Amino acid sequence: MLLIHLIMELPFLVLFPGENNKLIIQHVYGAQHPPFDPLLHGTLIKPGSKPPTTPVKLKKVSTFQEFESNTSDAWDLGDDDDELLAIAVENLNTEVVMETAHKVIQNHSKLQEQHKFQEEHQQEEKQVESAELTSIACGDNRLVKSVSEGHTSSSSDNASENSSMQRSQSLPQTSTPPLVSGVADFNTSVTPALTEREASRLDKFKQLLAGPNTNLEELRKLSWSGIPKRVRPIAWKLLSGYLPANVDRRESTLQRKRKEYFAFVEQYYDSRNDESHQDTYRQIHIDIPRMSPEVLRLQPKVTEIFERILFIWAIRHPASGYVQGINDLVTPFFVVFVCEYIEEEEVENLDVSSLPEEVLQNIEADSYWCMSKLLDGIQDNYTFAQPGIQKKVKMLEELVSRIDEQVHVHLDQHEVKYLQFAFRWMNNLLMREVPLRCTIRLWDTYQSEPEGFSHFHLYVCAAFLVRWRKEILEEKDFQELLIFLQNLPTVHWGNEEISVLLAEAYRLKFAFADAPNHYKK
Repeated sequence: MLLIHLIMELPFLVLFPGENNKLIIQHVYGAQHPPFDPLLHGTLIKPGSKPPTTPVKLKKVSTFQEFESNTSDAWDLGDDDDELLAIAVENLNTEVVMETAHKVIQNHSKLQEQHKFQEEHQQEEKQVESAELTSIACGDNRLVKSVSEGHTSSSSDNASENSSMQRSQSLPQTSTPPLVSGVADFNTSVTPALTEREASRLDKFKQLLAGPNTNLEELRKLSWSGIPKRVRPIAWKLLSGYLPANVDRRESTLQRKRKEYFAFVEQYYDSRNDESHQDTYRQIHIDIPRMSPEVLRLQPKVTEIFERILFIWAIRHPASGYVQGINDLVTPFFVVFVCEYIEEEEVENLDVSSLPEEVLQNIEADSYWCMSKLLDGIQDNYTFAQPGIQKKVKMLEELVSRIDEQVHVHLDQHEVKYLQFAFRWMNNLLMREVPLRCTIRLWDTYQSEPEGFSHFHLYVCAAFLVRWRKEILEEKDFQELLIFLQNLPTVHWGNEEISVLLAEAYRLKFAFADAPNHYKK
């Protein structure tokens, strides 16, 4: 049964005759990244297999029996099959295949565990019922309570022992001590155990980051599909260009940049009450309570940190100054860098003031520099009249008109302008459209893509709009359409939905990025 599911979920292979009647195997094209690297995946090709030296001639088949006898099963062992599989491996993205296989195996294992748990639960209920019947027959009502309590406590003890054993086996060992005492110790017990695939990916990141010089190209390839939470802070700092690839230079770089930031604070922050800067500071003060998540924005310590970061950036970038929407771009960096010092699953529930002052200063400085690196690539979005956003919205309209003309015409017929809903998508990088956890996952890929925040974001927005084509086409009123597009139902979205969105965006980029005139009518 497991083999059948595995076969059904693997990418399809297309078999067709090529030149000189050679048999060619190709997979159905889909969005794949990073591309297959034979050096990394060479072990998947069997060493004993040889490249085919003679062409395979296609034979005319008259009956199904002849077809069946002349066709080999892709899962049978044999020299011919090894040759075919060797060809297929060169064309297939093996990461996609392996990922799909792992998912099938994990789903199968989960189903088996659920069935086993249900059977055990039914046996426990039968034992409790028999104990109750025995106590009623004996006339001792206390027996029911003692038996049920004893059984419950023993089962909970066993469950906790099993879970701790699974966690110790599946989680990679780390010698890094928790930097925040108490908080980290408490949350170690509630952090869910990693799956086998997650643990394997974490090991790959740790091995890559452990070297004396981190290979940034390999880090981008690994990070495109998402970065494990435990290594995301260091990965983001490397991908953004804030930290050097050389390990020996990192500590001195951190110290220098953090010292430089607080020198800016000392130099500029007192001027926030000057007449020339009052408007900027007032707008920052108004916008911060609008940011997400709600619990963080209500904390005075967080408000204070964000005000300093945004004001210093605005003073040091007079060409654009502060513009509404920039305040949202600090949040993902702040949340990710907080995770470097705690192991709490939901940062939104953390009392930030409980962290040591030195830790908060490090988080503040790191967030400032990484946000600055991001804005350096999209600063024309925030200069006067925001020409960068105007241009991207126009490109989005042209792109959607080519990939889904029906949606484009429907919006046009009901006089819905792209600027009315897509301006915020570009200005806030979709942060107001999806939950924070999805934004962080999205930024893993953005920082792995060349010009991810400026160029690749366009294709993500196009895929995001077309994702709702059914709901859009059902709306027949301007007001209802606009309300829907400004309040898309993504509150329950997670990594799976974002991964599908990114795959579709990559497909669009592959089709249109190198031919910009192709999507113009």
